[in-house]
Amino acid sequence: MMAVAGLAILAAPLGGADAAGNGAAQLVASEWRNPSNSVHIRITPCGEGVCGTVIWASEKAKADARKGGTDRLVGANLFREFREVAPGKYKGKVFVPDMNRTFSGQMRIEGDSMIGRGCVLGFICKSQTWTRIS
Repeated sequence: MMAVAGLAILAAPLGGADAAGNGAAQLVASEWRNPSNSVHIRITPCGEGVCGTVIWASEKAKADARKGGTDRLVGANLFREFREVAPGKYKGKVFVPDMNRTFSGQMRIEGDSMIGRGCVLGFICKSQTWTRIS
């Protein structure tokens, strides 16, 4: 289950562009929840892009992550090095805790929805829509 959640994170959109065209600025300090409301992340600046760090997780999500080899889910950086490639569209890396693996991913922001898409082996793809909570 967590693998799907992680891949979905990849597809999650970060946010639209501001008046200056800086979409990443709207993502910073925003918080999002996955569709099952079992994981919450906070988007913050990291390097030249933005990252999404787990700030809360259900006991089941934590247990699934531990089974996959990720001992500490809260504090884990799920979205890594996401950079805006077009207005409201981002590319970066997604960490899937229940697989303890990192994959390339994309996301786009549509209002208060973040749509992520990640692929394993280049052809097994999953999408997930996250919802802004602040």
